[in-house]
Amino acid sequence: MITRRELLRRIGIGSAVGPFLGNLPSLAATATAKQRLVIVFTPDGTVRDTFWPTMAGSFTQPMEDGSPPVALRPILEPLAPFKDRLLTLKGIGNKIRGDGDGHMRGIGCLLTGVELFPGNIQGGSDTPAGWSSGPSIDQEIARFLQAREETATRCGSLEFGVLVPERADTWTRMVYAGPNKPITPIDDPYQMFNRLYGRAKNRESMQSVLDELHEDLARVASALPAEDRRILEEHAGLVREFEKELAADRDTAAHAVPALEPGVLEQNDRMPTISRMQIDLLVASLAADFSRVATLQYTNSVGQPHMKWLGVEEGQHDLSHEPNSNAAAQEKLTKINTWYAGEVAHLAARLAATPEPGGDGSMLDHTTILWTNELGEGNSHTREDIPWVLIGGGLGFRAGRALEFPSVPHNRLLLTLAHAFGHTGLDRFGNPDFCGEGALALS
Repeated sequence: MITRRELLRRIGIGSAVGPFLGNLPSLAATATAKQRLVIVFTPDGTVRDTFWPTMAGSFTQPMEDGSPPVALRPILEPLAPFKDRLLTLKGIGNKIRGDGDGHMRGIGCLLTGVELFPGNIQGGSDTPAGWSSGPSIDQEIARFLQAREETATRCGSLEFGVLVPERADTWTRMVYAGPNKPITPIDDPYQMFNRLYGRAKNRESMQSVLDELHEDLARVASALPAEDRRILEEHAGLVREFEKELAADRDTAAHAVPALEPGVLEQNDRMPTISRMQIDLLVASLAADFSRVATLQYTNSVGQPHMKWLGVEEGQHDLSHEPNSNAAAQEKLTKINTWYAGEVAHLAARLAATPEPGGDGSMLDHTTILWTNELGEGNSHTREDIPWVLIGGGLGFRAGRALEFPSVPHNRLLLTLAHAFGHTGLDRFGNPDFCGEGALALS
């Protein structure tokens, strides 16, 4: 079997094309089936009445009494094409207490399952806090995979962001390499593209990287079998799309740029574009086997995007604090969360439309998307009934169901994710007091 290095040497091209060859079947080191996890975060809780199914049961099969299958509520309607691969988990909450306000403990303990350190970040009327005192489950799983030759990848994990504020505090970080070690998500698609594919220092120098890649990708493709060529053509398409974005940015920069008042996100109105760019990069990075664990974080806890493209002028966090009796606010929050569901559905669709490189089925058959939130509801700051939605077949869970649990600590769900990867030696994660009977039975 020819190696990537040997292929590049034989046809005489530069190393910049190397990252595109990471998951070509003819160059793969192993033929074992891959498992992948993508955790998607959206902020400020959900709208209970328009999110949660009204009962437990199957989304695809009639109930035992002959009544129709469980219906999707409006927020989850964009996920209807994936009902047979959908799993909703009601009754799983974040029981972690200690320092920090509800939002801080919401996002900081969401994937870590452990208390925040004492610190000097003051939020609300609660005690101040610092970073999480333990690693997040995505990093625990990534370390487990990186320790084995057959599952190790180039990046281990990838952290994508969409409009994450340019500040480092407990409200903006959910991924932790360890105690006091938050990991910053990359929310600029160009920076992420550069991490994955290039060495460019800025957007201008990236153009030369793209120019070089076009010719090299064509030369590599001519020396590979059909399946490998198809995968490379998809990568080349991604490069072409980024060239278009670069050209559009140059055209925009040629005009006067108005000054913005402090605190207003310059990219707010480009949130839909940035989201789709990041999703395209995420799918491409998984297809290239750069990583098998990724996170996609939309804004931050206390997130305040103004989704004017939905006809919503108010900030999301402000709306989330309106009482449930405010029907107009509830309708707007439903629109906002439905938009997030649409982005998750787009990610699932992109994975479903991509054949598994060197394997059977689609990439969605080998990937599980976990969509979650730091709160169950924004105005009460409750961390009970946190939204947990899983799509895909990567972890072998029995899907097509709405499940309800009797107020289960979310540490048990975090253990479930690790065990699904074969990390069964992990019998406690985060605060051991909340691990109870161990992993949940979702298979």
